[in-house]
Amino acid sequence: MGFFIALDQGTTSSRAIIYNETAEIVATSQKEIQQSYPAPGWVEHDPVEIWESQAEVCRAVMHKAGLSPDDLLAVGITNQRETTILWERRTGRPIAPAIVWQDRRTAERCQELRDGPEGAEIAQRTGLVVDAYFSATKLEWLLKNIDGARAAAERGDLAFGTVDSWLLYWLTGKSKHMTDSSNASRTMLYNIHEQRWDDYLLELFGVPASILPEVKGSAEVYAEATGLDCLAGVPLAAVAGDQQAAMVGQLCVRPGVVKSTYGTGCFLLTSTGAEVQDSKNRLLSTVAWSFRNQVHYALEGGVFVGGALVQWLRDGLGVIEEAAEVEALAAQEDSSGGVVVVPALAGLGAPYWDPDARGTIYGITRGTNRAHIARASLDGIAHQVVDLVEALERDAQTPISELRVDGGAAANDLLMQIQADLLQLPVVRPMNLETTSLGVVFLAGLGIGHWAAFSELDEFWKRDRVFEPQLKLSEAQLQRATWVEAVERCRGWRRI
Repeated sequence: MGFFIALDQGTTSSRAIIYNETAEIVATSQKEIQQSYPAPGWVEHDPVEIWESQAEVCRAVMHKAGLSPDDLLAVGITNQRETTILWERRTGRPIAPAIVWQDRRTAERCQELRDGPEGAEIAQRTGLVVDAYFSATKLEWLLKNIDGARAAAERGDLAFGTVDSWLLYWLTGKSKHMTDSSNASRTMLYNIHEQRWDDYLLELFGVPASILPEVKGSAEVYAEATGLDCLAGVPLAAVAGDQQAAMVGQLCVRPGVVKSTYGTGCFLLTSTGAEVQDSKNRLLSTVAWSFRNQVHYALEGGVFVGGALVQWLRDGLGVIEEAAEVEALAAQEDSSGGVVVVPALAGLGAPYWDPDARGTIYGITRGTNRAHIARASLDGIAHQVVDLVEALERDAQTPISELRVDGGAAANDLLMQIQADLLQLPVVRPMNLETTSLGVVFLAGLGIGHWAAFSELDEFWKRDRVFEPQLKLSEAQLQRATWVEAVERCRGWRRI
């Protein structure tokens, strides 16, 4: 039997997961990475730590499973998206910290673009709403603010990439500078209709074409690994942004199947097939994956703070000691006691796109306790997902019959029940919540021809539990109305 390894580099940790040929997890290894906040709204990573932590967990999981490179069929890479790294092409030295997707330092620049004629042009070419979330203004900022960066870029001495490109560079012994179309489509530099880096956008953001990676398919052999002994000679056969990989892992490969991933943020995606579907409700049109020269698209809604709110309760407030404690704490109360938490710690994403919103807690009284805050936090995560589902239903003009869920926070039974109650829809949780890594393993298997088509993967997706709505419709509607009022009150706060 052969094995696949998924390298899953996320916002808070690097992971490596080994699967067998029947899509069962054999071994896992994980290591947290540090995030730094050098100024209000800024979020950075150390690119060297990203690579070294990913290499460490890769070695660890291979040792744990007792495997050698000869046992592996292929490697798949999936990654936090939009995070921007700029490095010396020859040496691999980063010239600055990585600017993380949550970073808001370019919010004013994005507002300027949205207010001008460029906003509509960018949206038409990329399918994206102009926002600091994406890579283009982060890269523009680096080229303007890091000494010598502009001149070095114009000489061709620098390489830009999202995290997948950075990992590929090191995994191939610094010989390859590549990305896939799903990640390229998140940079706000890529024309999703023409499948190429867009000259108009490169000029607008002052980006020399020489620093950009080659764009390849999501499921094809990129190269053999040469930069890490435990993977030596194994084909690197898949690359996909984490949310697109989760789509594949949830088998949302046909229009009408919708998934929500509960990670650092929350991300709702559904396939639109071979056609780009423009959103009238401020969702994103994006590349889902590309395979055998065919591009598949998706509609996406993302919120910036999902599971990260639980981390904030732990690290910022000290309300809990471990993230897993939030469910038991919240369950101590039957409701939030009138408290509403809006998790706009990094502004609001879809469908509001308000970088000036800030996190708020409303409805506090003398009787409010830790459990009420925890319960309201879970409510706030779920309400954001309902916002996305409602926007998607308006775009699709058809009701959604169920929501497939995954990600670490999907293991929280109380959160999933709250989600079903507020949605008034069944919430379906699969046996394997690691759908990001599973999806990139599926793509790697397709990339090497181990599986010939997506239809062969159906047998590997299995339900664990279905959460049916238990709350009366009238009560759900009342909670939704209160949420909408709370969101409106928190918007534009940074300008006050």
